[in-house]
Amino acid sequence: MNLKKNALLTKTLDNHIMAIAIGLVYLWFGTLKFFPGISPAEELGINTIHRLTQGLLGDIAAIYLLATLEVVIGLFLVLNLFMRQTLYLAMGHIIFTFTPLLFFPSEAFQWAPLVPMLLGQYIGKNVIVLCALITLIRMDQESLVKKKTKDRS
Repeated sequence: MNLKKNALLTKTLDNHIMAIAIGLVYLWFGTLKFFPGISPAEELGINTIHRLTQGLLGDIAAIYLLATLEVVIGLFLVLNLFMRQTLYLAMGHIIFTFTPLLFFPSEAFQWAPLVPMLLGQYIGKNVIVLCALITLIRMDQESLVKKKTKDRS
């Protein structure tokens, strides 16, 4: 019986280790945004949200909403809660992280698009997170198809 529990735990961890890793990054970066002046992405987040909302949100509301979103995504990924919805929410968030490349190209690139500055590199690494989220969504869809096939038999 104990062997079955260990096998189940191992399978669960194997299937969710990528989600846990992404979730921990979301938790870490999101939590930093709750403390003014601590997150290196605070100003970028505020400026991007101002541009996306046409100034509808104040600085404090913008950064706290972003921090809350990131922490919730992180917690849900780590705890494997509402996984399908969380993956799509994270995917939307990650896609929006690329908007500063359009809004603030002179801050992101020395020579666009081939020579990124630190901000461009910071945003560019999100391609990896995006691909990992796509992989997790595909894994989730495959398990759903397998479950439906099993239920029919």
